[in-house]
Amino acid sequence: MSYQFIAAPLSLYSGKARGYLRWKNVPFREVLSNREIYEKEIMPRLGYGMVPVLITPEGETVQDTTDIIDYLEKREGGPSVYPSGPVQKLAALILELFGDEWLLIAAMHYRWAYNEDFAYQEFGNTAFPDLPSGERYALGKKAAEKFKGSLPFLGITEKSAPAIESTYEAFLRAFDAHLEKHPFLFGTRPSIGDYGLLGPLYAHNYRDPASGEIMERIAPRVADWARRAHGPQHPLTGDFLADDQIPQTLIPILKMFAKEHLPTLQDTLADLQKWAGDNPGVRELPRLTGFHKYTIGGVEEDRAIFPYPLWMLQRVLDHYATLEGADKQAADTLLDQVGARALMDMTVAPRLVREDFKLMLA
Repeated sequence: MSYQFIAAPLSLYSGKARGYLRWKNVPFREVLSNREIYEKEIMPRLGYGMVPVLITPEGETVQDTTDIIDYLEKREGGPSVYPSGPVQKLAALILELFGDEWLLIAAMHYRWAYNEDFAYQEFGNTAFPDLPSGERYALGKKAAEKFKGSLPFLGITEKSAPAIESTYEAFLRAFDAHLEKHPFLFGTRPSIGDYGLLGPLYAHNYRDPASGEIMERIAPRVADWARRAHGPQHPLTGDFLADDQIPQTLIPILKMFAKEHLPTLQDTLADLQKWAGDNPGVRELPRLTGFHKYTIGGVEEDRAIFPYPLWMLQRVLDHYATLEGADKQAADTLLDQVGARALMDMTVAPRLVREDFKLMLA
């Protein structure tokens, strides 16, 4: 029996998980997340609307792309997307976090700044595939309102837009330069970091037509990587670089994480601790806990505080905490080199867990 993968072509996180499923050579049947599927499958299973969702052959539900990947890594075995080298694994986890939670900003900006009509049609095609095209567009526009309306919560405004574009284009050029030397982040095998980057870079910024043209023009190797990572021709193949090597071509990207993303994570952690103190006995976290200032490309803007990225950060820190001796020294050298020394002393406290598809205090 195969898995059911409830997803949507335009969904950022569906793209991440789909690329992994294909590389892992997992037998699955994709189910379009139309209105009927939302009502009959997604809502009863999760209690809220979210894709992708994986339904196992036994009927179990797995939600959240990281949970889906980890579930299949354990169950299916075979070559892993987690490098065995401790420093490579640390960098891969950082880049998964960076892709999932920071490149999301550029993905959302470019979709709604340059691909609005395409997005409306895609929302309609997903939710109402059996209706005439014009009706799909009109209903898709209505369905997409909450997504477009989320831009200020992500810190995407007229003020921040130029900085978002300049930092994204700098990232594209840095990643393109890396891909001149290596087909994936850490060699010839895709890693969990590749899949973290794949969500925003494929489903939004490659597949959306205006964004895809920008990617093809600025970083054609990134466009090629997006195609290969999302639709691998040779599943379960490739190797990570020997001797736990970190390509020097990744250093500029890791520096972007340290300069741009890490300060927001530090602020979010401080807010979590305040929220927990202000809400004794409450375990379930809201999707956002307040607002703060964040900086992107040297421009300061207001943004909602989302605690979920701390669960992803916790994965990075948990791995770092296991390192000893020469491995820890090598990791510390890398963190020093990229300006992420703050990670050495960070702890997500209180700890976070995911229970019943919700983010909770442990």
